[in-house]
Amino acid sequence: MHLDHSRPQVGAAVSADAHRPDGTRRALRIGLGGPVGSGKTATVAALCRALREELSLAVVTNDIYTREDAEFLLREAVLPPERIAAVETGACPHTAIRDDISANLEAVEDLEDEAGPLDIVLVESGGDNLTATFSKGLVDAQIFVIDVAGGDDIPRKGGPGVTTADLLVVNKTDLAPYVGSDLGRMATDAKAARGDGPVVFQSLRSEAGVTEVAVWVRAQLTAWTA
Repeated sequence: MHLDHSRPQVGAAVSADAHRPDGTRRALRIGLGGPVGSGKTATVAALCRALREELSLAVVTNDIYTREDAEFLLREAVLPPERIAAVETGACPHTAIRDDISANLEAVEDLEDEAGPLDIVLVESGGDNLTATFSKGLVDAQIFVIDVAGGDDIPRKGGPGVTTADLLVVNKTDLAPYVGSDLGRMATDAKAARGDGPVVFQSLRSEAGVTEVAVWVRAQLTAWTA
């Protein structure tokens, strides 16, 4: 299953200001949300590995009471330590990415000050449910990650994360035969829920890995800088 490249590659809503206080263009901000265990952090790590040689990247992670996701990225050495920041939300993850985004905005701005200039900042939400979405004041585009082990009825159930994200990623497709998930049914249901919205089916264990998502991210950046 592949992207529908006929769809505009940048979301209709862009964050409040495309420039920093000094007038320079700020980094493109891409949010990654999804349920616990869907593979958000692994997808962030794979994107960093795929793009770090050609683009200037940084990452902000969100966890409720720990820095676990940031520490995983640091152990994997996907980026230099000064390009990875952690936000401890202290509450439901969606609170810090949608309701009170101040801590995340501060983290993004600090990264740009200290490690910039940056092309892209990836903002990873803590694990949340299908209602998790990012404030348009925080990110310019949203990726929502689900996985086949969560059940092949997730696209049919919908929810704002599935239906409104700029890109839906169905992860861990290699597990489908072992958990009884029908990928064809998931593709049909995702199409019904999202219309022309792009959907990527991926397994990070396959040779293709994160390739299609990386293509989508590059297209977002091209449109952002045009």
